[in-house]
Amino acid sequence: MTFFEATLALLALTALGYYFGLRRSPARVSGGGLRSQSPKGYYGTYVALWCGLPSLLILLAWVALQPVAVDAIVLAGMPAEYFADKSAAATNLIKAQIHNLAAGRDFGQSDATLVQAAAQLNRVRRLAHMAMFVVVLSAAIGGMTFALVRIRAYFGVRTHVERITTVILIASSTIAILTTVGILVSLLFESARFFAAVPVTEFLFGLNWEPQIPIREGQVAASGAFGAVPVFTGTIMVSAVAMLVAIPVGLMAAIYMSEYATPAFRKVVKPALEILAGIPTIVYGFFAVLTVAPWMTETAKALGFSMEPNSGFVAGFVMGIMITPFISSLADDALTAVPNSLRDGAAALGATRAETIKQVLLPAALPGIMGGVLLAVSRAIGETMIVVMAAGIAAKLTANPFEAVTTVTVQIVTLLIGDSSFDNPKTLAAFALGLVLFLITLTLNILALHITRKYREQYD
Repeated sequence: MTFFEATLALLALTALGYYFGLRRSPARVSGGGLRSQSPKGYYGTYVALWCGLPSLLILLAWVALQPVAVDAIVLAGMPAEYFADKSAAATNLIKAQIHNLAAGRDFGQSDATLVQAAAQLNRVRRLAHMAMFVVVLSAAIGGMTFALVRIRAYFGVRTHVERITTVILIASSTIAILTTVGILVSLLFESARFFAAVPVTEFLFGLNWEPQIPIREGQVAASGAFGAVPVFTGTIMVSAVAMLVAIPVGLMAAIYMSEYATPAFRKVVKPALEILAGIPTIVYGFFAVLTVAPWMTETAKALGFSMEPNSGFVAGFVMGIMITPFISSLADDALTAVPNSLRDGAAALGATRAETIKQVLLPAALPGIMGGVLLAVSRAIGETMIVVMAAGIAAKLTANPFEAVTTVTVQIVTLLIGDSSFDNPKTLAAFALGLVLFLITLTLNILALHITRKYREQYD
């Protein structure tokens, strides 16, 4: 019984529990003579929660722990001398070989001990899957029975459902917070290891970024330089070009849709514009490389100046197109939320529509617009695929947007590709860059929230 099949069975039992809960509502219990204290759907929801929630938690825990437990059982059944003087890496290699044999991938002549271990692995897996199915369904049936027994004529089911819902919401919020804290702690720990080998001043103020150092014994490579200023300037340049494209286009699109467009036109154009936000960034990267870059290169040649095919301007231009919906959608919502009484008051004073937009609507909607702009900046700083394909990976300290540059995210990807040994400055530099990127985006998000709260207008 696979995880998918167990999930389907659990969903079916949860739906059945909801039906039985409806059947056990007070109107059924008392023969229809007693008015229900809660809406009928609460009774079905109560039973469905007790049926599905505990068994779902058991299923997730089982799926997370089963591979570790199965591997431990299989390895414990192998001869002890087989692992004598074996390092952790060698033991992991043996486990990988056993898994390959169990999946039917036999690359050459295999050790008889490993073949037996692979057969044992398949047997233990089958038993574990059967046990998972039995335990999960037993928990679901037990939870359903417990909930149905508790339902009585005067049972306050609404209170219990709301308590369970509150616990679920608190748990979800806690998971989100703990995830953020875990990411930050991981970045801080690995960055501390990096800064133990590379001075902070060199990283933040150095002008040469060449993190090519030996990561294996005997490998020939440069001594390495970790001055991240070229990486930071490239990130700022590409993001600035993107915002120069996205802010005017997005803001003017929002003004037109909220103040000039007819309802029929707005109904068609607004969703079409927001589709741009759903296009995968790899598609934008292909668009930049195959269409925008050749066109801009030829245009620059016709105008009498040179422009590299991979440049910060091309990447920023295409990125600006990508993040335009973020600004236009949030700005449109902010402008639409301004009360019509302000528009009517401006018209009564003799203001034209343009004057009303400039002097009344934009100041009133400024918090929402600024919040959208700062969120779009965060999105631009964190973009990777467009920059990889359109701007290149070479770290060059330049103020010319028509030359190839790189960004923080591109360097993180580059450093973690290939042989990745997390005990040398080359790989650990990715965590230092990630920490800087995390702090920048976090600061921008906090600033956007502060602006929105401080300058928010309250209307009746």
